[in-house]
Amino acid sequence: MEKLKCHTPDFTAENIQKLATLFPNSVVEAKDANGKTTKSIDFDQLRQELTTSVVEGPRERYHLDWPGKREALLTANAPIAKTLRPCREESVGFDTTKNLFIEGDNLDALKLLQETYLNKVKMIYIDPPYNTGNDFVYDDDFAEDAEQYLMRSNQADATGVKLVLNSEANGRFHSDWLTMLHSRLKLARNLLTDDGVLFASIDDNEIANFRKICDEVFGEANFLFQITVLCNPKGRSQDKYVANCHEYIVGFSKASLEKGVLNVPKSEEEVRDNYRLRDARGPYRELELRNTHREFGKHNRPKLWYPFYVDATGRVHLSSAADRVSVYPAWDDGYEGCWTWGQEKATDQLEEVVARRVSGAWKIYRKNYAFGEDGEATKQVKSIWDEKQFHTEKGQSAFNELFESKGKVFQAPKSISTLKQLLLMGSHKDSTILDFFAGSGSMAHAVMEANAGDGGNRRFVLVQLPEECAERTEARNAGFKTIAEIAKERIRRAGSNIKAEHATTAPNLDIGFRVLKIDTSNMKDVYYAPDAIKQSDLFTHADNIKEDRTPEDLLFQVLVDWGVDLALPIAKETIAGKAVFFVDGNALAACFDASISEELVKELAKRKPLRAVFRDSSYGSDSVKINVEQIFKLLSPTTEIKSL
Repeated sequence: MEKLKCHTPDFTAENIQKLATLFPNSVVEAKDANGKTTKSIDFDQLRQELTTSVVEGPRERYHLDWPGKREALLTANAPIAKTLRPCREESVGFDTTKNLFIEGDNLDALKLLQETYLNKVKMIYIDPPYNTGNDFVYDDDFAEDAEQYLMRSNQADATGVKLVLNSEANGRFHSDWLTMLHSRLKLARNLLTDDGVLFASIDDNEIANFRKICDEVFGEANFLFQITVLCNPKGRSQDKYVANCHEYIVGFSKASLEKGVLNVPKSEEEVRDNYRLRDARGPYRELELRNTHREFGKHNRPKLWYPFYVDATGRVHLSSAADRVSVYPAWDDGYEGCWTWGQEKATDQLEEVVARRVSGAWKIYRKNYAFGEDGEATKQVKSIWDEKQFHTEKGQSAFNELFESKGKVFQAPKSISTLKQLLLMGSHKDSTILDFFAGSGSMAHAVMEANAGDGGNRRFVLVQLPEECAERTEARNAGFKTIAEIAKERIRRAGSNIKAEHATTAPNLDIGFRVLKIDTSNMKDVYYAPDAIKQSDLFTHADNIKEDRTPEDLLFQVLVDWGVDLALPIAKETIAGKAVFFVDGNALAACFDASISEELVKELAKRKPLRAVFRDSSYGSDSVKINVEQIFKLLSPTTEIKSL
């Protein structure tokens, strides 16, 4: 039941709405004198609509703009004082897995991953909120400077900025979505390899805006595709005008890619059924060399109009002779067409050109081999995916089977077949895959299945906000408090099933994941703002590390700060009575115990680690700290030493 407004009409808002009906391009989102975003009129645009001459106004340029864009850039660039805390009890195979599950805000996660995974991620897939009016929450603060942002990020969650729902009633409905996504895409691009790609699922609500954001972040020239996926053949009957039954997958690359790099393997059945001819090079089929599109011909492609010559035995030549018949790319009705190859290419690959008699006349064909020079049989992906395997109901069915539930513990998870197809397009067998809108964990499921099928060693890094499941929902009734909990449980169940199904063919399959949770920094405020501490409080802040943090918490903060792979194996030894962590053998040695001795330091230096780190309070005195540096300089001069 609607409530009474209890106030007089807002005629300004009504007038704006009337103008929006007549001139929708004149209504924009803008900030008022108090900095609040509201619907407003672009008077220059409105004047242009009402005059027959050009209206002088701000300099025009082709770009996407919205209230909050500058804040999005600030947000992407501002530092944070946060860390990743390991959670062994929720992980699977913590000490051996190469996979990561990061729980927390994906903006924080992307910032924390900048050093470690810079230029190392081959493929990013995201299924971001579609902005339907109730499908995402956002940080309700856009006006902090970088210093304020940094300090807030180290405060307790209870005092942090409130997350609010982005409803259609919000004055900056589209702007908030754009602001949220723009900063994340800018950070994500940094993580991609030079040949890396980003794929995203999106629907009609924001497809245009998403394309424009990516044009800015990745460059319009690096747009790869927009695939239409038939995800719901029955259509959504609740839609207002037509029953929507599709969504899109959009692809962008970090840099320009060569033709064919997104090709996927052909199946054995495709090779067998479509490539029935064979020669010494392998199976092939014959394709007509004449261009089958009549808009191309001698009139606009004159260099592709030239003759082949066929002798009495049917052999093809490019030079004439008395016993050879000339064959031009002409159509049966006399239309002068053209070949798809130029003369230079025809000369180089003449052995692949064959002639066949069709209705008493010679026709020229080329051999199209199933396998390329690299020994792979691949094909281009089509721009419409309408096969049943890509339907959303397939994803829902697979999820429900895993959770042994008929109810929807998670609504509309992506089909695993869809994600595996994208993995074939955008990754190699040893690639790192990032999904920072992980949802139910479908991408982790797909990566494990793909590795089990082709023997790959793809690694996944998933990020999911611990967004609460609403009361009285199927998820809450099933015992899940957050979406992140659902995702972790799905990966556990899917991994166990896949491992069992491929026990003999993939015995070393990595089905584990290391859970890392985003939290405030391990360091006290004095670490970031020492000038703010009073002299009388110095003794209480002698130790700059928070009391509730473990040595392993400190280790992972060191890994993040130093840019060391967060999935490297970790060993723990006791040396001279102190606990010492060794990361990936000798990549890093860390000791956070108090009162370290020269005996321990000498033993570590003899092992010649690439990096060594100690707790600042562990030295006891400046002289001990100097001795540590001298010992390493003598025994292991290449070791990089730091204090926490």
